[in-house]
Amino acid sequence: MAVTKTEVVSVRVPPDVKAALVAAAEQERRSLASMVEFMVLDYCRSRGIGGEGAVEAVRVHKTVVKG
Repeated sequence: MAVTKTEVVSVRVPPDVKAALVAAAEQERRSLASMVEFMVLDYCRSRGIGGEGAVEAVRVHKTVVKG
């Protein structure tokens, strides 16, 4: 999969949601951005959103991060 330029996304979440995101990222040894990316792609894959590109992105990301 070719690397593309990243986009900036800014969101506001309640403190408890941020704490949960930080905890999940720490457990997975990911940055917050990487954790959000993984969660969104995994959600899309599990619901058939975005076609094979989303599934492949999750597969590649898991392989690169988890080894």
